[in-house]
Amino acid sequence: MDTLHTIAFYNLENLFDTTNDPEKLDDDFTPEGKYAWSKTRYRKKTYKLAKVIADIAKDETNKPPVLVGVVEVENATVLQDLIDCKPIQAIKYEYVHYDSPDERGIDVAMLYNPKYFTVAHSETIPIKIIDNQGKVDATRDGLYVRGLLNKEEVHVFVCHWPSRRGSSESTNYKRVQAAKQITHFIENCKTITEDAKIIIMGDFNDGPANESIEKYLVTNRFYNPFESLKDIVRGSLNYNQEWILFDQIIISHNFLRAKNGQHSFKEANIFDKSFLKEFEGKHEGNPFRTYKGKRYIGGYSDHFPVYVIMKLRS
Repeated sequence: MDTLHTIAFYNLENLFDTTNDPEKLDDDFTPEGKYAWSKTRYRKKTYKLAKVIADIAKDETNKPPVLVGVVEVENATVLQDLIDCKPIQAIKYEYVHYDSPDERGIDVAMLYNPKYFTVAHSETIPIKIIDNQGKVDATRDGLYVRGLLNKEEVHVFVCHWPSRRGSSESTNYKRVQAAKQITHFIENCKTITEDAKIIIMGDFNDGPANESIEKYLVTNRFYNPFESLKDIVRGSLNYNQEWILFDQIIISHNFLRAKNGQHSFKEANIFDKSFLKEFEGKHEGNPFRTYKGKRYIGGYSDHFPVYVIMKLRS
């Protein structure tokens, strides 16, 4: 009998606590800051995000995701507050997280349901971006987690690559550098064998057809199921009335083979249910985010989650 399991990725859009960290540029997300970020608003956001996580692909698998890569989280405190929220509290998610050198203090992390996944090893992958002046540009580290998913070993990478601030062309080299460093890590990691099951998920700030993804990350070893999901009327975020698919989950080709006791790929999708969308105005249908400019509107995130469903053959 086959069982289905969801693996998801979600950019949580500035999940900050309300405490000022003097070593990070988080002042905007404090009660005195630009966004008047309060404990009430923080609690509402964490609750809403927890509700989303609980619902991802639940119609297909009848349970919340077993693994969830997340980005734009400030620290371990917000992760603990998130998994303690009522919609997912009973799952007893645990998480893997490390502080990154990003100047705003936003990190990447992975939530996992210990009923289905056991962590064997984890570490950060420093992403060192050298700018056009030869200086190191601080950005988010990558996250590598090796573990057992229903007793099958898998290798999971969570990424949040440099943004397109300025323009996509002028910043393209940053994401190419990030892709090369993830690929280099995989090729040189002694515990990642040729037949290892690998999952690379993230907000890549590039789409499936961009150079960093198509040329430097999705090598002969990998398959990107999100290539077929790019559409002019659908994506994981919307910028200037254009749908974009920066959020993707890339898998090694061996997930395309079904064997007893192993996971195989079934489908990929964007979790864009109507409750996650703006319901009126010129931005109708876009992700319902927390702020519109400086104005608090009380939504979820400016990104939709994405997910893949794996089938475990027993």
